[in-house]
Amino acid sequence: MNLLIRWLLNAVALYVVTELRWGAHFPDPNLGTILVTALVLGLVNLVVRPVMILLTLPFTVATFGLFLLLVNALALGIVAALTPLELHGFWGAVLASLILTLLNWIMARLLRSAR
Repeated sequence: MNLLIRWLLNAVALYVVTELRWGAHFPDPNLGTILVTALVLGLVNLVVRPVMILLTLPFTVATFGLFLLLVNALALGIVAALTPLELHGFWGAVLASLILTLLNWIMARLLRSAR
């Protein structure tokens, strides 16, 4: 159940970012596209992102964690390559991943406080 809720929260955050066009958008947004993209984003965050974090650990330590913004942008770039999600360049990917992270964090905190 927790996995389903996280997937839906990820889809809502993705929808908000793409509707506001903060670094990313869908050419033809619909519920199915957003849900599939949220699923791919979850899988990339589950499988690929930890490997990227491990491989870039020296850079992450040297930049006091700021390099994780680039890792998140790269993960979002992988999602964009696999789905209809379109990014507005590299810095658009950085901005979109930062906003996605903040929205997911806020929604998770609100969900946790509602319990």
